[in-house]
Amino acid sequence: MVTKINIKTYKDNNVNKDKLSSLAIAENNKRIENVLILQGGGSLGAFGCGVYKELTKNKIDLDIIAGTSIGGINAAIMVGSKDEKHPEQLLEQFWLELADSYIDLDKTTFPHPSDSIFQLLEQFMPFRRYYDDLKLLSQQKIYLTNANEYERRVKQLKAFYSSAIFGNDKMFRPRWMHNNALADPEYFTPIKWTYMYDHSPLAKTLEKYIDFDKLRPKGNPNTRLILTAVNILTAESLTFDSYKQQITPKHILATSAYPLYNFPWIEVQDGIFAWDGGLLSNTPLREVLDVSPINDKKIFLVENYPKKVDALPKNLPEVHHRARDIIFSDKTEHNITLSKIITQYLRYIDELYQIIEEHIEPAKIDKQQLKRIRLKYKRYKQEHGAEIKEIFYITRKEPFPHMYENADFSPETIRNEIKEGEMKALQAIKDAIKINL
Repeated sequence: MVTKINIKTYKDNNVNKDKLSSLAIAENNKRIENVLILQGGGSLGAFGCGVYKELTKNKIDLDIIAGTSIGGINAAIMVGSKDEKHPEQLLEQFWLELADSYIDLDKTTFPHPSDSIFQLLEQFMPFRRYYDDLKLLSQQKIYLTNANEYERRVKQLKAFYSSAIFGNDKMFRPRWMHNNALADPEYFTPIKWTYMYDHSPLAKTLEKYIDFDKLRPKGNPNTRLILTAVNILTAESLTFDSYKQQITPKHILATSAYPLYNFPWIEVQDGIFAWDGGLLSNTPLREVLDVSPINDKKIFLVENYPKKVDALPKNLPEVHHRARDIIFSDKTEHNITLSKIITQYLRYIDELYQIIEEHIEPAKIDKQQLKRIRLKYKRYKQEHGAEIKEIFYITRKEPFPHMYENADFSPETIRNEIKEGEMKALQAIKDAIKINL
């Protein structure tokens, strides 16, 4: 069986349409799966939305879509989309709905930190810090290179504090809001809190976008969904696989339950408490190889956090930002190398096996020993036979790096991220064609 990749050519792509068929060649009659890997990254997930729009536009069929955190949310909408014909449009609608729920602080009046409720929760609340950070940034204005840089930093700061103070009504809500006072038994005892933001509103929002019947065995035979999380008590990886189990809103909340965003853990089954899979790996490629170990693969990997940058950080905030990017960047190169080495070993074993069968008389070989060798080889090939044929990195650029970028749900930023994702995906498609010519 050949790979399902099929790239539609546009006049402005400067691509030779006659050579596109080279992308559909499979080695040794072995099926090649197309895989989309989506990293976590909060609001940076809008970039992945743009990538998916372009892949769909170019008619690239995806056999497996895997993600963690916001990447897992995107993946669930892609595979379980209620819109059969245009899942990419429904995913974009989801992101635009989040952007519409953004609260512009310049158009909002909120209480002053001297109010009694803020004093009660002062150790948790971001209000007072918002005023302090704005004041500090104003004092630093004289050290900035130009007025545009100052305005940009103010805008970035306000976008972050919009999420920190008010949350996003379609995705997560602050626990300290007044309307939680009666429903939350620990509302007035924040010292007992283990989370500050409730992201259960996400489950309600996803009802409009996901047909959960598709996220179960045989529910969507064309595309497999893989989500990852981590067991809090054992630090072991949790993999949710739509070909083996029903994926529910609970699993999507688990894959996005990032504790450093102050989200709560999720009990995915009795005694199994889960946090965001990004704590172990923000790039769930290993999990894909584990669940689908036989078929070779072409990988499209969406990098919300770039591995490579052009310059060293210029100040402490940029140092912290770069360290954060490195922590969450892709670290699967070892998996890719190991995949190729194992494939080479299996081919070598196969060659030796053929030599034995063709050149050694059966009477001179212990039949039971030969049977054991056959079974071992079959098992090794079933468990580790997949080879990564190509991997195409689709990476966000960060011309203005800042620590708050993954909490910026402002409409302008979301639309820009989607647009950049489309542009970077198109370039990756062109690169895929060139490699396969």
